[in-house]
This record gives sequence, structure tokens and C-alpha cells, in this order.
Amino acid sequence: MGKRARLIYNPTSGREEMRRRLPDILHRLEQGGLETSTHATKGEGDAVLAAQEAVRRGFDVVIAAGGDGTLNEVINGLAEQPHRPQLGILPLGTTNDFARAMGIPRNYEAACDLILRKNTIPIDIGKVNQKYFINIAGGGSLTELTYEVPSRLKTLLGQLAYYVKGLEKLPSLKPIKVNLETDDGVLQEEIMLFLAANSNSVGGFEKLAPDASLNDGKLDLILLRKCNLAEFIRIVTAAMRGDHMNDPNIRYIRTSKINVTSSDYVQLNLDGEYGGTLPCEISVLPSHLEIFADESGQFTYKTGSRHHAIPPRLLEELEE
Repeated sequence: MGKRARLIYNPTSGREEMRRRLPDILHRLEQGGLETSTHATKGEGDAVLAAQEAVRRGFDVVIAAGGDGTLNEVINGLAEQPHRPQLGILPLGTTNDFARAMGIPRNYEAACDLILRKNTIPIDIGKVNQKYFINIAGGGSLTELTYEVPSRLKTLLGQLAYYVKGLEKLPSLKPIKVNLETDDGVLQEEIMLFLAANSNSVGGFEKLAPDASLNDGKLDLILLRKCNLAEFIRIVTAAMRGDHMNDPNIRYIRTSKINVTSSDYVQLNLDGEYGGTLPCEISVLPSHLEIFADESGQFTYKTGSRHHAIPPRLLEELEE
């Protein structure tokens, strides 16, 4: 008997590309021997329920089709289940950081073929309080910007919208005082933001956590210390090249657990979605999900000149 798959898709993601591609995707999966039925998400939280329902109905495979938001909800639906189906990803959203980190192609035909090759890799899942993330958990003034970018602007400009908004807002952003408890001990810092990365591709930066591995049982904690606009731009520019780790304003710790408390009001961001507020306890569920990925198991992705670096003249003006 062939395997049964449940395709959970966001009909509005990626300029509605999914809606147009659906017949072709279903045909390709069926031809490859995967009997596939669908669930179109109707709003926030729906993909969580759909993933739980797929487990209850005994599907062998769950496929998340959309952007990082859809994927995060599917992860949250699967994470608590004693039996977790294998997970396929069709990256058809505006942001597809996790798929990029896994080397899953944007082309839907190639992404379907990757699932049909049946090669899976075990990956870690992060847990923050009672929610789960697959790629990144963060907090601080800068992470709050991601909620303020209008969705239409986000679709048109993609990641660049975040940076533009970030530069515009930076002078008014306040650092936060945090107490952090990690495997290395306790530290107190005044920071602009903290990021706990499960993969190396975060917010469109493909080398933000260059050594992050998806199945080492650890998270890569990056702290951006209190800095001014010129320092921030220097760090962002360096981060585009992956040269930011030696910057004095960056602190980097590899850890399996993180407790964060603060006297400030701090919102959390999980895979680009709102994740509550501090305090938080972050932990890792090692090798918790089986994800369809390339046979090589490479979590690297070679990119072209996709990033919009900050023009040198603007950099000089800001540093004056």
C-alpha cells in the first residue's frame, strides 16, 4: 500500500503562487506514489490544528506548503505528538529561511521530487515556554519591527523591508537589560536583541549563525550588545558576508538551554511570528522530526548576489 500524505497549504502565500500550482503539485506527488489530500488554511493557528488532525488520521507524511509562518504552525501541531509523521516542505512563501538553510529548492517541482526521493534527516526543534520553533527564537527592540512591516510591503520587498524599517527606527530603539542563564553560566548584558538560532539562515542572512547545525542538540545564541546606528550598520554589513562573529558588539554562545529574564517589557519572535513576552525558557528537542532533505545532508546553501548591501557612500555618511 502506498504512503498517504496531507498537504497543508496557505492559499495566500507568495502572491498566491500555491493556489495556482496546486493541481500540478498534486499530480506530481500522486505520480510519484504519494496519495495526497489537502487542507487549505483559513487563518492564524489553523495549520496547527490541521497538523494535529493529520496525526490523528494516521497520515504517513505531512507537507507544509507556504512560508515560514505556515511551517512554524505545522511544527507546533506535530511537536507534542507521540507519533510524528515525516515532514515535507514546499517553500512558496515570502520568506523561506528554514528551507534555504536545508537546501530545499524554491522551485516547486524540484521540492516535490525531493520529497518523493524519500530521504529524511533528523532535525532538532526548539521550545520556548509552551511554543515551538524550527529556525529562530529572538527578542529585543529590533525583533519587534517584524510585526510593523505591512504584509503588502513584505511581499513586494521581502527581507529588504525589514532592514529599511530597522534603519528608520534604530535611533529610537532602546536597549534591554537581560539576565541570561546558559550552559556556560549566568550573564547580565545590555543588548539590542538576542537570537537563538537552530539553523544558519535567519531573516534573509545566510551566514548569521555560520556554525549552526540542525541536529547537534544545541542552539547558537547570538547577542547584539548596545550599539549606535553606525556600529549597527557596520555589523549588518559584516553579517551579510558572515564576518560579524568577531565584532566586539557580538557575543556568541552554543548552548542546549537558555533562560532569559528582564525587568523590561520584551516581545519574543519565533520563526518570524509573535511568540509572547519574556521571561522565557528555551530548550532543544534533539532529532525530534524527520524532514525530507537532500541525500548529502548538507545544511548549506550557496547564494548569488541576492542581498542588497548598504551602499558604501551611505555607510560613510552614517559613520561621520
